[in-house]
Amino acid sequence: MTTESVFTGLKVLDASSFIAGPAAATVLSDFGADVIKIEPPGTGDPQRRLSSVPPSPRAQANYSWHLANRNKRGMVIDLKSPAATAILKRLVEWADVVITNFPHGTREKLHLGYEEVAGWNPRVVYADITGFGDAGPDARQPGFDLTAYWSRSGLLASTRDAGAPPTVPVWGSGDYTSAIAIYAAIVTALYRRERTGEGASVGTSLLATGVWATGTLVAGALAGGTPFELHDRKTPANALTNPYQTADGRWFMLATSSLHWPGLTRAIGHPELLEDPRFTDIEGFARNAAALSELLDTAFRSRPFAHWKVALDRERITASLIQTPEEAAQDPQLRANDIVVPLEGVSGLEETISSPVNLRGVPKVPARRAPDLGEHSDEILAELGFGPAEISGLRAQGAIPGTAEGEAS
Repeated sequence: MTTESVFTGLKVLDASSFIAGPAAATVLSDFGADVIKIEPPGTGDPQRRLSSVPPSPRAQANYSWHLANRNKRGMVIDLKSPAATAILKRLVEWADVVITNFPHGTREKLHLGYEEVAGWNPRVVYADITGFGDAGPDARQPGFDLTAYWSRSGLLASTRDAGAPPTVPVWGSGDYTSAIAIYAAIVTALYRRERTGEGASVGTSLLATGVWATGTLVAGALAGGTPFELHDRKTPANALTNPYQTADGRWFMLATSSLHWPGLTRAIGHPELLEDPRFTDIEGFARNAAALSELLDTAFRSRPFAHWKVALDRERITASLIQTPEEAAQDPQLRANDIVVPLEGVSGLEETISSPVNLRGVPKVPARRAPDLGEHSDEILAELGFGPAEISGLRAQGAIPGTAEGEAS
């Protein structure tokens, strides 16, 4: 690195695939960590192919791969080869952090279990992500964000309207959320290591982060609370927190409260509603939510969103246009706050999304393209102390691909 950053000098071995584990390593790389990503021979990490799988938007550039794997160096190792253990051992000895998402059982067979890794490097912070946790009947079950994070946690059942079947949420959203939890666990363990000198095994599961995201509802269930019915925008529990459509067909989310009712009546041009006995207290708003929803529907459908944006902002009523992903991508607020940042080295892809972790006054390293498959294999092997003859021997034994040129994608 040419610029000192928070994690300059921190060495990370990314032995994970798909999204959550690699994305956690990417957050570390955003602050200067040297991340080596290892992939199996052949097609590598399956995420390399995700941008061509529906419902991913079709694009020439592999945006998904660069989003979760930028700023890394890449090498190919066949961990199933007995000879690969020598490489893995040196990588672990080199690393401050090891990240994996291999299932329990599989990781031990590949010499990536915590006990063996910690035996090679007692100071290592070992971080893993599972579908359902380390214990219990489903500990060894494979988990994806759609199943473990969304479906099992109660979140998916709660994010639909009354009478509507469950839908398919934005896939990958649970993975990216879980990545921040893994990152937080790693940073916590690094802080502990600074104080004690000891390594640690840390991690989370998609189920745990899904339940955390559904925390208000699950905590209510633990308290024996009576749940509300699924949301119905025509008969909502709270008409002041509800989506509404405008005259130009746009939808926006109103998110206000009875405290702001006077301003809302002025914004919609009906100040006489302040005298309406149905809407004088919280109980009245709840009891007459259907009537208020119909009233607001009629008002908001009378003018385009641009009008309501001005009127609601003037009264400091919280509301937001419900943007499409394409509109969000062009939202100037994203660039003003470095949520969207330039990406170096990718033809047809000039920008990517930054991680949501920020230290004010501390810049992140510039986002550079993710590695081609096996792009840095020989470079890394040499750094680990393997000589040319040893590297040739590793190739002959199948630990790494037959030719360096054959590793690029």
